[in-house]
Amino acid sequence: MSTLSTRLRTRLRERGGIDVQTVVTLAVLIAMIVVFSQLNDRFLTVDNFKNVLVQTAPVMLVGCAVTLVMIARGLDLSVGSVAAVAAVFAAAFTARHGWSLVAAGIGALAIGGLFGLVNGLLIVRLQVNPIIATLGTMNVARGAAYLISSSAIIVGLPAGWGDLGTSSVGPVPTPVAIALVAIVVFQLVLNRTAFGRHVYAIGGNEETARLSGVNVGRALVILYVLAGLTAGLAGLMMASRFGSGDPNAYVGFEFDVIVAVILGGTSLAGGEGRVAGTVLGALIVGFLSNSLNLIGVDPFWQYVAKGTVLIFAVVLDRFVRSGTAGAQLRLPRLGRRTAGAAA
Repeated sequence: MSTLSTRLRTRLRERGGIDVQTVVTLAVLIAMIVVFSQLNDRFLTVDNFKNVLVQTAPVMLVGCAVTLVMIARGLDLSVGSVAAVAAVFAAAFTARHGWSLVAAGIGALAIGGLFGLVNGLLIVRLQVNPIIATLGTMNVARGAAYLISSSAIIVGLPAGWGDLGTSSVGPVPTPVAIALVAIVVFQLVLNRTAFGRHVYAIGGNEETARLSGVNVGRALVILYVLAGLTAGLAGLMMASRFGSGDPNAYVGFEFDVIVAVILGGTSLAGGEGRVAGTVLGALIVGFLSNSLNLIGVDPFWQYVAKGTVLIFAVVLDRFVRSGTAGAQLRLPRLGRRTAGAAA
């Protein structure tokens, strides 16, 4: 039964269909909207939904790249700190050194890409565990943000700094438009290109992928660079929206991204995942935070709620991928891969 369900999910993925976990995630999102709309009159309004989309856009953006990383059996814990150092870098060099907004933005993206490159090289060349490697760069990036800003929030930014985070492309807020473009691009890359097939193959069975001619090391480095670039852009988006460069910001951002990716159906064992599912997972995280704020839940209880959602996401991942009810709590053996993912 397990093999049959895996084959079914693979066929659905290849045909662009919707797998079981995506359906479950969508059902959870709809149920949340229905429940919270009954608890607060302001929840089910156009302005509130637009606010949630703007707040969730950075999670969607970075979640697209992290989805590919996790499909390839990787993990990136540094994206929150990378977003912070990129934002602080852009703000500092704009306010203190007179850089143009374009130059500062390019510099911030370069900073993000550099941290992604370091992550990839540590994992590929030095064989450092992804958790350890990205945990280390997470602290390095956060420390760099404090050093660049001298531990102070950078203000006094020029006119136009807020355009990226507060302007609109027609009726669509610019952060949401950027996230939509990223969603389409990553979806096409994952499902319509040879590189996307290589990502699935690496997550399914790395050694088999290597023997099939896939340059595993190069692909993994590219994935981590993409995660760093999107984190840098997300940092710019949030800093533009808040009108400052804050080294204390984006703490816990990586948590929201990982929860969104797992909720969206990306397997912790690698080899399976969907960008569309990550988008749904990000919306669940966004609507949860928004609704808890609207009904006046204490911020400390919101941490409890988010932790509970993460546990739920992991249990859901295990349940959906188990072949029988008795197998759903059984941990996978080391080295076990998702069947059919390397096709």
